[in-house]
Amino acid sequence: MAQLEIFKVHPLFEDVQLAGIFPDEKTFVDCLPKRPLEEIAKEYRLAKTSANFNLRDFVDAHFERPPEYGTDYVSDRTKEVEEDVESLWTILTRQPDTTAGSLIPLPFPYIVPGGRFREIYYWDSYFTSLGLRASGKVDMIENMVKNFSHLIDTVGYIPNGNRTYYLGRSQPPFYAMMVKLLVEERGEGILLKYLPQLEREYQFWMKGAADLTENRLTAHHSARMRDGEVLNRYWDENDTPRPESFQEDFELSHRSDQLPANLFRHLRAGAESGWDFSSRWFKDGRSLSSIHTTDIAAVDLNCLLLNLERTIAEACQVARNAHETQRFEEAAARREAAIEKYFWNEDKGFYFDYDIAPGQQNSAMTLAGVFPLFFQVATEEQAKAVAGTIEKNFLMPGGVVTTLETTGQQWDAPNGWAPLQWMAIIGLENYGHHELAAEVASRWINLNSDVFKRTGKLMEKYNVVDTHLEAGGGEYPGQDGFGWTNGVLLALKARGRVEAASSRQ
Repeated sequence: MAQLEIFKVHPLFEDVQLAGIFPDEKTFVDCLPKRPLEEIAKEYRLAKTSANFNLRDFVDAHFERPPEYGTDYVSDRTKEVEEDVESLWTILTRQPDTTAGSLIPLPFPYIVPGGRFREIYYWDSYFTSLGLRASGKVDMIENMVKNFSHLIDTVGYIPNGNRTYYLGRSQPPFYAMMVKLLVEERGEGILLKYLPQLEREYQFWMKGAADLTENRLTAHHSARMRDGEVLNRYWDENDTPRPESFQEDFELSHRSDQLPANLFRHLRAGAESGWDFSSRWFKDGRSLSSIHTTDIAAVDLNCLLLNLERTIAEACQVARNAHETQRFEEAAARREAAIEKYFWNEDKGFYFDYDIAPGQQNSAMTLAGVFPLFFQVATEEQAKAVAGTIEKNFLMPGGVVTTLETTGQQWDAPNGWAPLQWMAIIGLENYGHHELAAEVASRWINLNSDVFKRTGKLMEKYNVVDTHLEAGGGEYPGQDGFGWTNGVLLALKARGRVEAASSRQ
């Protein structure tokens, strides 16, 4: 018999989330029941009809609130920010799981982002690992890879995070990048060790590809382009409100012209993208109610899957499997050609997402357009055009801004995020645009350091337009901690030291 989940306890779950018992809806789905949920559900159905029933008291009596990790940690602002990050690794470390509730247990220690994010997150972990490497914590990187490999083996893919309410979706597929990071430290034998999991990750993202036809353009994460090429989109297997954001999704469904099931799927797919939320996914470019994520072949996702195909080909070569090496090299070549064909815009000199059904590029200009530079898909001329666009439109006092639209969504202007700073900086460096890359890095490092000196905190996101203001938007208050900010900051500082040492030689 399947375990009953807190978000399947009806009508208690809906009543709690819609009543606003907790300021953050994620709190309730992270709570631990003090008794079996079946018993709590039965008792609730009987108790709620009594005249003096109080829902908050019932929840407090039957559920244990999740711990707030790190809330008693106080940074020493007299120290350099790097010293604080080194201290934070301990605060953000979780040991192998034994607790129940919604947590999916992991067998090895891991790093969480911080704040309300009490579990591991998929794409965060690559950028966190960059900092772990700079700190010499390679064993922890390996633990993170082992945990993700365990999830692939047991769940079939790497969920958004290790919570049961995240099942049905993943996040931007950086697993291959994490494996390659470990290869740099441990040698190419790592490719052989994790080849089965790399292949299973690929199967997850390519599910449905064989079912596509001229009359069926999409299936799961797969999408058929106008000339028969297969590219990919973000997707979630479920079409219900997200348990951790139930009230927001439920209320939005009453303000949207979309069918609720379609809206919920688009919202979930937006969460899988990591960009939750951004005008990038909005049909009208302004309002969340027009979100249509699953209609879009995403440039960043397809660059990541190109990297996955290349990595599997490399691993097959190490395994001396010529047939599989050729198969994945050909798949990578097809995808690379399709990225050029569908995402590059010669007139605008930039890469754009692609709207599948009408067969046309989206007009939203976003930092997802730097992914082809990071993965070295662009030509020299294309990279030069992208660099010019970055300098002209995206470069702000605190780094590079996520999009050019100000909508109140957290993945739009004026906000900047550590992972996209890293992708832009390394992408520019890959094509020799070192001065611009150094400028982005310098502005971002200075912003991180200045905010730390003012507040003692490293934040989830930053206002890169007005560096004296906090970042805003999103479904929850700004979080401090913070895994990927720590990681990218340390990695950029380490690169700066290496470059400085090289210039002195």
